[in-house]
Amino acid sequence: MSVSDSKVLSTGPLAEDEARWIKLIKIEYQDPIGVTRTWESSERRTRPKDADIDGVGIVAILDKPTGKEIILQKQFRPPIDKVTIEVPAGLIDAGETAEQAAVRELKEETGYVGVVTETTPIMYNDPGFCNTNLRMVHVSIDMSLPENQDPKPELEENEFIDVFTVPLANLWDECIRLEAEGYAIDARVGTFAEGILLAQRLKL
Repeated sequence: MSVSDSKVLSTGPLAEDEARWIKLIKIEYQDPIGVTRTWESSERRTRPKDADIDGVGIVAILDKPTGKEIILQKQFRPPIDKVTIEVPAGLIDAGETAEQAAVRELKEETGYVGVVTETTPIMYNDPGFCNTNLRMVHVSIDMSLPENQDPKPELEENEFIDVFTVPLANLWDECIRLEAEGYAIDARVGTFAEGILLAQRLKL
């Protein structure tokens, strides 16, 4: 069994009473010259009332003797009918901080146990389309710890995720290679890879 065995069987309109995860919103707003306009948007239904974000993305770095590596995942995404290259990520639970959600999701999706080293400001995924947002949480993983020697993901029955690692220095080239093989590159992974590439080329 492989995540690549997944495929879309059909598509069609989604009735409001069938929508469990998202809702469509009609926004009325005023532009800079005073004209009233409308905007179509979508929202997640899952954001807890006490939370300012929908979820977290996790930049998880393995400190190996051969150099630093980032944890990535392969996961089938029905909206694009492709397997996507992503960082570990997940929705936040009620009462959780971004840091707590990141540590929990990392353990569930990859089996690794890590320590949070940085949390970003709130980031918006596609603000022209929806209000979905997240914080990226940076996590350091000590490979000398017993719990990180043979990590086992704790996936839910409807989750199918392949975990792999890539040397940080080669992330851009790996994105190009993986796209050529037919994978979709998640924007968070691509932007992170581009940042590393720019830092290398500009000698920052």
